[in-house]
Amino acid sequence: MFAENWDKLTADERFEKRFDVWQDPDVEFTSAAVKAEYRERVQMFKDAVQLRKPSRPPVAPWIALFPGLDAGLTARETYYDFDKLHAAWTRFHDIYRPDVLAFTINIAPVKVYDALDYKLYDWPGHGVDEDSGYQYNEAEYMAADEYDKLIADPSNYWQRFYLPRVIGAMGPWTTLDPFTDLVEGPMVGPFFIPFGTPPVQDMLKKMMQAGNAALEWIQAMTTMDGDSMAKFGIPGFAGGATKAPYDILGDTMRGTRGLMLDKFRQPDNVLEACDRLVPLAIDWGVRPCNINKHPFVFIPLHKGADGFLSDEDFRTFYWPSLKKVLLGLIAEGITPLCFAEGAYNDRLEAIHDPEIPAGKMIWMFDATNMSEAKKHLGGYQCIGGNVPGALLTTGTVRDMDDYVRQLLEDCAGDGGFILGSGIVIDAAKPECVKAMIDAGKKYGAQI
Repeated sequence: MFAENWDKLTADERFEKRFDVWQDPDVEFTSAAVKAEYRERVQMFKDAVQLRKPSRPPVAPWIALFPGLDAGLTARETYYDFDKLHAAWTRFHDIYRPDVLAFTINIAPVKVYDALDYKLYDWPGHGVDEDSGYQYNEAEYMAADEYDKLIADPSNYWQRFYLPRVIGAMGPWTTLDPFTDLVEGPMVGPFFIPFGTPPVQDMLKKMMQAGNAALEWIQAMTTMDGDSMAKFGIPGFAGGATKAPYDILGDTMRGTRGLMLDKFRQPDNVLEACDRLVPLAIDWGVRPCNINKHPFVFIPLHKGADGFLSDEDFRTFYWPSLKKVLLGLIAEGITPLCFAEGAYNDRLEAIHDPEIPAGKMIWMFDATNMSEAKKHLGGYQCIGGNVPGALLTTGTVRDMDDYVRQLLEDCAGDGGFILGSGIVIDAAKPECVKAMIDAGKKYGAQI
């Protein structure tokens, strides 16, 4: 925790504490000038969140495989070879100098996936070619008649039903009884019988292998980020991640088709499950932010985009539980960093919700009309985005310069704006990525 009297602090006081800690990290910067650059960047983000006009709008593109591909690595090398990735990571931050670090959360821990026989994704050498990023395998991993099990005990459902379906190594978990059986001595013996069987023991060995691979991965990512932070004064963009409850159901459990049918066939179960997942989603966001001492939590939004739901259904099924998650995070002093993927043009009125305090979160947009976003949310919450993926992959330097200049003129004049990409960048024209960052700094300083 950030303070011994944390429980006695207001949400505003917690917000200030988290930013204070973020601005003064336990990092040995290479010079006083680099440390000053770091602190200046953090202050820009704080000013933007609080709807003030920073020294210039921060430039914060979502960066995933791009540093590796730009350095000549294959996607497979970028995921698997941490030494090569480290060199590419340092090179990227040295050349491009964004105001946030590349997003290590998108460097998938594929060695962990290998150990576990992870079925939810394909990755290079495992379902996709050497130069492709990871791809999601959508399916109904949760059956339509299992809502009662999920609602009754989410942890038990995850362990004994959902996870054995998406992680091959955890198949034997279905033979285990619920851990809540371990109440008194007489239950201990029967509970541990399955742990003596070869399938369960083999499962535990594979999970230990995955644990070793996970430690190798996090140590590599932490070292890479720490190096770039110390050398270039660039902070990370988020301390952790969480999801909208409706997306938890729709992305990796019921699937898009399954959840859309459930919305009509068993709407009460969908709503109850979303509410049941709210405290888990809040806790999921708070814990890593506390560990990483960062005030932002990343929330990628998927199934709430225009075209997935009507406005009425968005307000009924998607927004209420997401709003509860946002309020729970804000109460902890954490700033939700929502990435509204796709278009949110039909959602702008709904998300301007008076129950969410102003100046406490960030809306990063993809294909949303930014002038309309500014009209609806300006002076209420920080907004950001939305340099198009097409411009990054097929545009010219002149096209990029013009787009960024106009975007800043439309949205950044009175503060509360962060320049970002509308996509997470894997493959793109290097000159266009550089032009986006350079134009953001140049025109941002002139506004």
